[in-house]
Formats: sequence, structure tokens, C-alpha cells
Amino acid sequence: MKRIGRLWVAVTAVLVIGGCSNTEGKKTSGSEPPAERGAAVGTGGAGANVKSDPEFVHDVASKNLAEIELSHMALQKSTSPEIKAFAQMMIHDHGAAADKLKTVVSGAIDWPTQLDDKYRKTADDLAKKQDLDFDRDYVEAMIEGHQDLAAKLESRLDVQSIAEWKTAAAGRTQGKALPEPKVEMTDVQVRPNKSDSGITMKINQWAADTYPVAQKHLDTARTLENATKKRSTN
Repeated sequence: MKRIGRLWVAVTAVLVIGGCSNTEGKKTSGSEPPAERGAAVGTGGAGANVKSDPEFVHDVASKNLAEIELSHMALQKSTSPEIKAFAQMMIHDHGAAADKLKTVVSGAIDWPTQLDDKYRKTADDLAKKQDLDFDRDYVEAMIEGHQDLAAKLESRLDVQSIAEWKTAAAGRTQGKALPEPKVEMTDVQVRPNKSDSGITMKINQWAADTYPVAQKHLDTARTLENATKKRSTN
């Protein structure tokens, strides 16, 4: 698989640090990056509603299923080697994340085995697209999906640690892409919310482990979106 790092163009960090509690109902919002620039740090949803463990697991597992299915489609239909490389990374990373969460909740929480109606419609619509139209809509779906995923994950994380991680990530971009979180961000840890429930604590730790990777995916998808827009004008 080609290194995704070869794809990245110069990007500008967008840092939004939510000052609200994780139990507040309103998501923190931030400015979207300009159309012709990537964003080194995606803005998730610190302060999102904390759903029950079964609801949270269903939401993120369903999203994982959708992103994997759409990415399999991209391997077959995309005209861009860069997008195909990104799709392969999605299949690998989201498959691994799903396997870890499934192990955590095995025997305690039901695991979805098919796409929800919302994601099925997205997949069906995307299957009708070809060439540049497909590439554009696939990347857009990946951006929207990872923005939503980041918001869901943040609802399970310590707000202060999210702020610290975003600050560190933004400082290390220096006008480039978000660093590889598993290699260059290991000294800045995203911390899970604490819980007296063993299963909840394990789910929260999974969210903390997954969050930096999801933000890296979002950053890469935004860079691909900019590249796709440039292709459409050539």
C-alpha cells in the first residue's frame, strides 16, 4: 500500500477547544477550513450527549461498517490511486478498530451485522456514481463520517485531554499534515472518561485509543477533497 504521506499537501491547523462539559447537550462547533486548504486537526464534538453503552456501540459499529463498505467500493470504482490507497487504509484501520471493540463488548452488547437505513442509502447512492463524481462523493462521505465519528468518540473522553492533544497536534503540523498519531503523538495521550462500570471504562478506553486515528483520517480526507476539487477544474 502506498504511503498516504505522499498525498498530503500543506495544511493549516484548525484548533477548536471546547470549554463545555461532556454532559452538555450542545456540540462545540468550529470554522471549517477554507476550500483550498486542508485541516491538520479536525473538530469533533466535545460536549456531545453521552449515550448509553449499547447506543454508543451501535452508533460507532454501524459507522465502521459503512466506512468499510464504501471503501471497498472505492477500491473498485475510484479513478485516483491516492483515493484507492486511502480506501485501503480505511478498510484496515476501521476493521482493526471494530475487532477491538467487538472483543470488549462480546457477550454484553449486541453487535450490528448490516448497515442502518441511513448508511445503506449512502452506499446505494454512491454505487450509482462514476469517475470524478464518485471520487468527490466518496471523499465527502468520508469527511462527514469522520466528523461524526470524532464527535461520538469525544463524548467518551476527558475534555481537558482532548484540548491538550489538539494543541499538541496543531503545534506539530507547522503548516503540514497532522503527524502520525501512533508514532509522533505518543507522548500526548487522550484520556478516557472515568467510570465505575468495568464495561463502560473499557469502551471509553477504546474511544481514547481510536480518537487520534480518526482525526488523522479526517485530516487526510480533507486533503484528498482539495486534490479532487483541483482535478475537477483542470
